[in-house]
Amino acid sequence: MALGSVSMLGAQIAETVVLGWIGTNALAALGYAFPTTITLYSFAGGIGTGASSVTARAFGAGEKTRVAAIVTHAHLLALLVGIAVSGVFAATAGPIVGLLGATGEVRQMATDYLTVFAIGFPLFMTSIVGSMLLRATGNAASPGLIMAIGSVGQIVLCPILVYGWLGAPALGIAGAAWAYVISRALGSVAYAVLIARQRLFRWTLRGLGGSWLAIMHVGGPAIGSGLVMPVSMFIITRLLSAHGDAVVAGYNVASRVEMLAHMILWSASSSVEPFVGQNWGAGLFNRARRALKLTNNFALLWGVFTFVVMVTCGEWVVSKWISTDPVVIEVAVWFFMIIPLSIGFMGMTQIASSSFNALGKPAPSVVISLLRTLVVYVPLAILGDHLFGYIGIFVATAASNVGVGLIAWNWNASYVRRAAKEAK
Repeated sequence: MALGSVSMLGAQIAETVVLGWIGTNALAALGYAFPTTITLYSFAGGIGTGASSVTARAFGAGEKTRVAAIVTHAHLLALLVGIAVSGVFAATAGPIVGLLGATGEVRQMATDYLTVFAIGFPLFMTSIVGSMLLRATGNAASPGLIMAIGSVGQIVLCPILVYGWLGAPALGIAGAAWAYVISRALGSVAYAVLIARQRLFRWTLRGLGGSWLAIMHVGGPAIGSGLVMPVSMFIITRLLSAHGDAVVAGYNVASRVEMLAHMILWSASSSVEPFVGQNWGAGLFNRARRALKLTNNFALLWGVFTFVVMVTCGEWVVSKWISTDPVVIEVAVWFFMIIPLSIGFMGMTQIASSSFNALGKPAPSVVISLLRTLVVYVPLAILGDHLFGYIGIFVATAASNVGVGLIAWNWNASYVRRAAKEAK
């Protein structure tokens, strides 16, 4: 999973580099588009989380027929929801980026990018769900490999479609979105072929309602929990826009570089979910607890490593490869000095949420998400922006990661310990 997720982030950084050649406006447009793309991810991740939770526990209990039914019904649900969400966001892309503070050329560029991204979303959504279901049934290698191959394809296609190389039309920033859509659509087909080969499709609608209810018992709250983060991102982007498009561009650039490290933690928490679900379904409670302890320790160590690398190399990466704009570089440097040290605690939050979802207990994940974003993060960011400008926003981000990470870890550890004792 680390291979696949890091390669996917590598493709996004390559996209940032290619658009950086156009100029600061293109990078700013990408920054204004980011909260909306995260919103779309929330729908895909939520349904995938619900389907993975139900599938992993059924797989661990040896219920193969039920596993095949859930896998089939989950794909149908993902496709239908993806089409509905795609239509809404494609029609409202312009007003959304306008609300975030984008104007003029930057607004048009962000709208072009989001419209294409939304059109390709249904197939992207089925690829995310397919990836999570393969992991839930014990196949962790294939999803990572498909993600890596798709990322290579995106890296190759991006400059070709943006600048019109090799006879292709020069599509500008929309070309970057098309490169992403094409590569992930091919991935969706690859996941479907793998699932069919493992005989995990069961071509029947019998039990469809029951499967959807079971999936959405976890998936619905997971979508709600995931949508809380984009809400905070909308607010943060709006705050940053008051400092100028270059500040939004710098924040976007630094976020994408930092996300390369964060995806390792996302891979860890994504792997914890099926692992805990399978072992819990099989009655191996101590093994599940041991996995959580190891993964939390890794998250903290990875956070320290990330901080050292970002402080040492971050400025060089941005200035040499992405942008020479002094404001963009300055914003990125402040970001690297403040936020990376706290991402280990953010990883602990994600691990706790994944563990709760794996056990079929989605409510704590929603509470944790609301606590971090709306109760702690957004008020602190507004206060920090008022007192210290965009640097105060970065400090608020780090403080929220640490505080909520500790709360989430303690809550999850206590629940798992108590639940294991009761189950025994």
